[in-house]
This record gives sequence, C-alpha cells and structure tokens, in this order.
Amino acid sequence: MTMMIMYGLLLMLVQLWLIPAGLGIGNPKYMISSRDTPPEQSLLQQRVARAGANLLESIPAYLVLCVLAVIQGVDLSQAALAWLVLRVIYIPCYMFGIIYVRSLIWGASLACLVYMAVQLV
Repeated sequence: MTMMIMYGLLLMLVQLWLIPAGLGIGNPKYMISSRDTPPEQSLLQQRVARAGANLLESIPAYLVLCVLAVIQGVDLSQAALAWLVLRVIYIPCYMFGIIYVRSLIWGASLACLVYMAVQLV
C-alpha cells in the first residue's frame, strides 16, 4: 500500500505541476515571473486545470483510505491500483474532450473509493 500512496503522490506531481508546466512552456517569461497577471489560457490548458481541480477533490480521500488500510492491515492494493489507473486514463479523456467515457471513468474511480471505505468499516 505504501507504493500506492507514492504513486498517488506521483500522479499529483504529474497532473498538477508537470502537465500544466509543459503546456505553459511556450510562455517562459510568465513561467519565471511572480505570476501576478496570468496570460489567457488555451482550451487545453483550461481543461487540464479543471481535471487537476477534480483530482484535488478526490486525492485526499484516496490517501486517507490508503493510510487507514496500512494502519488496519487491510489489503486494498487492487482497488487502490484500479483508482490510480482510472485517474491516469481520466487525464487524457478530460484533455481531449471525451465526455461520456470521462464520466464513466470518474464514476468508476468514485466506486473504487467507496469500495475501499466499505472494506475498512
């Protein structure tokens, strides 16, 4: 489970910092500034920001459930891995506007969290 926690944190790093930085690489002046006045964002950058906000809503529950699984000695590694895989797939679905599949993936990732929570009760 410790690796699932580390992979979740890696997902945060990639989705919240590396992808947005990569998309903003065309504006190095802004990237090195104090970022007081953000430039206009492309549609892709806006989608990445919204997908990141969505991750911020679910990653705390994921991390808490993983830590509780470690404390209680409950093996939730399959559900945790499924959540991670679904969240990784969610990123390009959101970026490229694949709406119905994205919603199904989001629902399945939520189901993973519910399953993890039920297993800990």
